[in-house]
Amino acid sequence: MEREKKKVIITVGCEYGCGGPALAQKIASDYGIPCYDRDLIDDIIEEAGFSKDLLDKAENAKEIRGRDLDVNPKKLGAIKYHNLTDRVVFLQRETVRRLAARGSCVFVGRCADHILRHREKCLNVFIYAPDDVRLKAVMKEHNLKKAEAELLIKKSDEDLHARYKQVTGTYRGDRHNRHLLIDSSLLGIDRTAKLIEEVAAERFGITGAADIEKTPAPKAPAPSSPADAGEIEREKAAATAEAPTKPPVLSAEMGA
Repeated sequence: MEREKKKVIITVGCEYGCGGPALAQKIASDYGIPCYDRDLIDDIIEEAGFSKDLLDKAENAKEIRGRDLDVNPKKLGAIKYHNLTDRVVFLQRETVRRLAARGSCVFVGRCADHILRHREKCLNVFIYAPDDVRLKAVMKEHNLKKAEAELLIKKSDEDLHARYKQVTGTYRGDRHNRHLLIDSSLLGIDRTAKLIEEVAAERFGITGAADIEKTPAPKAPAPSSPADAGEIEREKAAATAEAPTKPPVLSAEMGA
């Protein structure tokens, strides 16, 4: 008798320069499931009418106020925000929720650990590394001098912390938001991925890729399945409770 396929959702948060994205891609490849990172999720959000400039401002936790005349409100769902940063954040949350509802996957960042906190089964991992290891990795990857790499790491850390606080109201490195915190320099990318997969086997009741419910990577989030109805309703209720109610304000930043 064939074993029941299990849905596997893994979120990988990480410090800049510690190899988190590569580790997430390795796990997704081993399991044969999609890996959703910033670029792919931003592509989905751009389809809803947001420009790359607005996405970058939201990424850096910069508030953008004003009536958005270029965004089609029908693509945003029932909640209409006047603060554009809030609109982008809301759509990012909905995109993560719907992709998770669609099937097994791995998320890189995107505050997915917090967004999916109402799911009954999810493995949340945070990857870090010593500062000297991160510095060497960034210098090599971007062909930068030491001072330039230090500035890039500092700026990236500040932006990531600000964005996480903006979206979640909590701190990015809070251990209470994660099941595992791992120094990627201890074992390296491949062996760290295997360690996470061993924990995932216990968490989800699987022995390997053959036990995992597979889902092809979509261009846009598909409607949720009936099996996820309970979790999605809890997540929607949480999203509604968190919905901002700021009044519309025109600003020079929007060209008004």
